[in-house]
Amino acid sequence: MDLTPLDVRYQEFKQGLRGYAVAEVREYLAQVADRLAALTEENESLRERIRILESELSQAREGEADLKRAVVAAERIARDIKQQAEREAELIKREAEAAREQTMQEIVAEMKRIRGDIESLRQERDLFLSQFRALLEGYLTSLDRYKRP
Repeated sequence: MDLTPLDVRYQEFKQGLRGYAVAEVREYLAQVADRLAALTEENESLRERIRILESELSQAREGEADLKRAVVAAERIARDIKQQAEREAELIKREAEAAREQTMQEIVAEMKRIRGDIESLRQERDLFLSQFRALLEGYLTSLDRYKRP
């Protein structure tokens, strides 16, 4: 049964044979009513405080859940960025390797062409020298003929 301070303050009792000191009972009931009122007010205040704290706790839990989701999302994004960077690095590495290989092939081809040119020039030089020598020897032979009369 719920008692309010007013219930206690205005409670009436039947008088029996011996009776009671009405003033003392009234004074005692007033004290009980005052204390009951204070406890009821404190109880309501504590209930309100509990409600506020539960609300704050709920908000904190929601914030914590949001933060956890944000951390998970950030970790996933970081992992994705890292994987993308690794893929791009691998692609760049393969492209650089292909470019290096292409350049090496071009250099080898150019070296072969230059070697061919050098060999061709040597052959032309040798041919020129042999023809020039033959010409000079022909002139020397002709000179020798003119010197002998």
